[in-house]
Amino acid sequence: MTRDVPRRRSAGFLIALSLIAALMVGGLATLGMWQIDRLAWKRDLIEQVESRVHAAPVPAPPTGSKEDAYLRVTVTGHFLHDRATLVQASTVRGAGYWVLTPLVTDRGFTLLVNRGFVPPQERSRYSKPMGIVQVTGLMRLSEPGGGFLRGNAPAADRWYSRDVAAIAAARSLRSPVANYFIDAEHDGLKDALPMGGLTVLTFPNNHLSYAATWFALAAMAAGAYMIVMRHEWKERGT
Repeated sequence: MTRDVPRRRSAGFLIALSLIAALMVGGLATLGMWQIDRLAWKRDLIEQVESRVHAAPVPAPPTGSKEDAYLRVTVTGHFLHDRATLVQASTVRGAGYWVLTPLVTDRGFTLLVNRGFVPPQERSRYSKPMGIVQVTGLMRLSEPGGGFLRGNAPAADRWYSRDVAAIAAARSLRSPVANYFIDAEHDGLKDALPMGGLTVLTFPNNHLSYAATWFALAAMAAGAYMIVMRHEWKERGT
């Protein structure tokens, strides 16, 4: 009887396998580290938002940046109700619309105010305060483009996101127009419309579990490589 000769893989194959394994392990570990960085960023964001929403309001600036998101601000002026825009919304109160109304401030610039939520059947029957008003709320960044799989259609007056620049252009608002909008606070009146104070202040934070998944996959890839190489060493030793 002839003895089976162990099959030895070529040196080129082993080098290629090692390179592929190194790339896989390195890539998966990098994704894990990226999620760790995202975790730190998300925790910092949550802390910043938590401190801002409970702080005393500051005067609304003519322009804002992403570092100012969720800053509590206050502003005085008069509304342009004839240029209000209804933006589709999904809230804890159900589906309906956000009422975005331009406010001409007493400081010379125009600012979009999300006065709050109205259900579909009340889209034309909500309060429209006249004269000088004071608004307090949270600074929000513009939402350009539209919603998920649905783009804004200014010509048809269909809006799926609060795109400040597009709404300002569609409503021919006089410059300067602030590059952000305000989510107005609830005015304290039960069932008053629009209903303010519905800003979502909870942020999903699954980055730790994502990081653990990527690191586990990296460990599995490294383990599989070590098993293959151990088997190869045993065959070469026979």
